[in-house]
Amino acid sequence: MRAIFHCDNKWGIGRGNDLMFRLPLDMKFFRETTKGKVVVMGLNTLRSFPEGKPLKNRTNIVLCPDDLQEEGVRHVRSLEELLSAVKEYPAEEVLVIGGASVYRLLIPYCSEVLVTKVEEDGGAEVFVPDLDADPAFSLVQEGEPVEDNGHVIRFCTYRNLAPKPY
Repeated sequence: MRAIFHCDNKWGIGRGNDLMFRLPLDMKFFRETTKGKVVVMGLNTLRSFPEGKPLKNRTNIVLCPDDLQEEGVRHVRSLEELLSAVKEYPAEEVLVIGGASVYRLLIPYCSEVLVTKVEEDGGAEVFVPDLDADPAFSLVQEGEPVEDNGHVIRFCTYRNLAPKPY
């Protein structure tokens, strides 16, 4: 399992149940990386999509303890049920896509985390763990800075040195 997100320089990922930045290059990377794959998310992330509909051309798994009657999603109610569900797919095909509580819950299980770092403070309200400060993670690839819609970004890959088994 892997995770994918963009964050600001304080590891913030969003505000007002939305992204802080509009980054066409990052969105292209997200689409290309997740297309045809299994995406794992919480209910707020699902609701943040256009019309609250699941992402097309992907298997959408939504972790939500409440009843969920949403066409096109696989609903799981607990971490145990989620981990059982993702075992049905090759690990490299499963990507955690948010939100913050789902990242905090699942990043320890991820072998790799794909992070687009935005080199500024986005005024975030929600944050993910600082992987640079976590000894379990190693920055294994850091791209050159590129401009994306007026923001400087870097595509980075972190490897989990000891992912939790599932």
